[in-house]
Amino acid sequence: MFPNRFLRLVLLLSVAAGLSWSCQENKTETQPENLGSFDLIQSKILTPTCAITGCHAAESDGTFVEHELVLEKSVAYKNLVNVNSRNQNALADGLLRVKPFEPEKSLFLHKLHIADHHSSDYGNPMPLGLQKLSVGQVEFIEQWITAGAPLTGHVADATLLDDKTGQDENYEPLALPEPGKGFRVNLDKFTVAPNFEREFFVYKAIGNNNDVFVSRFEVKMRTNSHHLVVYDFDPAMTPMLIPVSNVDRDIRNPDNTLNVVNMLPMPYHTFVFGTQSPYVNYQFPPGVAFRLKGNIKLDFNSHYVNREPQSISGEVNVNFHTIPENEVVKEAKPLNMGNQNISVNPGERKTIQKTFTQTNSKSIIALTSHMHEMGEKFIIRIVGGSRNNEIVYTSTDWHHPQFVSYDPPIQLQVGEGLMSEVTYHNTRSVVIRFGLTSQDEMGIIFGYYTDN
Repeated sequence: MFPNRFLRLVLLLSVAAGLSWSCQENKTETQPENLGSFDLIQSKILTPTCAITGCHAAESDGTFVEHELVLEKSVAYKNLVNVNSRNQNALADGLLRVKPFEPEKSLFLHKLHIADHHSSDYGNPMPLGLQKLSVGQVEFIEQWITAGAPLTGHVADATLLDDKTGQDENYEPLALPEPGKGFRVNLDKFTVAPNFEREFFVYKAIGNNNDVFVSRFEVKMRTNSHHLVVYDFDPAMTPMLIPVSNVDRDIRNPDNTLNVVNMLPMPYHTFVFGTQSPYVNYQFPPGVAFRLKGNIKLDFNSHYVNREPQSISGEVNVNFHTIPENEVVKEAKPLNMGNQNISVNPGERKTIQKTFTQTNSKSIIALTSHMHEMGEKFIIRIVGGSRNNEIVYTSTDWHHPQFVSYDPPIQLQVGEGLMSEVTYHNTRSVVIRFGLTSQDEMGIIFGYYTDN
């Protein structure tokens, strides 16, 4: 059994390794004249940027188990129009992949339209790691859906497809919290080199002189962010490892080797908040808040992926919305339950379980999961008590795991617990085990709880 600090280091190293970005752009085919609107979408957008190896080209793509969406020419239309998605938040909001006549109820448009990610968490905008569609291209798709999303016929203005205006050119930061009701931390505009994954930490004060109680975390990021995680440090941390404030600590050197010195503080991280979506607005239940001590500094971990031949810009805004201490009934505390006993043979599909028995009674208010690309499904069950063996969480998307809040909370008494049940499918030629990189595997439960 590894110590908890090693688990934290492993988790951060795995996050640092990021995803396996296997998508490669295909050349656009020569286009016949007088194509209908959907044919233009297929030839100018889907085929060159979506139906590419490793993404949405075929059921053999490694990511297929997550999205079950193939956008190859012969099947794209039937896989998009009037079809439910795999995204649980989209299903809960009544969205289809494409809902004719209703663009606001079409997940396809939301995934392409950066601004629409300000209202709901439907995962990262697409195409992942590549340049996003232009304003005109998105408008063309919206016109097609508004006209009923027909298979044939001209229903959208084809000149929009020649528009080059980038959606991210006029990025607007989050509005500041109301005076006296929160704090803002910015990771100001920074550069991500061509064909590079930039991940760094920066230790910053949030500006509070006294203890404050955060009732809501709000994050907004420019596109192509893989994640933001906010950490505190364990009080037992060696003082000499405390980072210098306001200095970016990149964990990759320009030649893509790891910068071990900048990673030394990582084993002492304690989780505060994190997201893999470009916008998130997480609200604790009424009367529940996360305490941040006076004059606190937090370690902000930003990870951006650039698969383009030119540099891109990253930017992050984090709002900590607070409530007065006299309104706090219970304090939220973080969950971190990981399984290191993972081993899956080549070609094997295997389900691995681990039970985490509680030594103190808890009220679970939120759960999420962490696994890597060989993970097909992550289930969390209750162990013990009247709800023994009940499934309370399921995620089939390792890129964008569900973040589920519980009202009423899940009550766990002493001796009861949670079980992680993770199904892995090893499509590689080597054994996969618990480890540091995205080529290894993990099975970790994260979340928040309050003491009973």
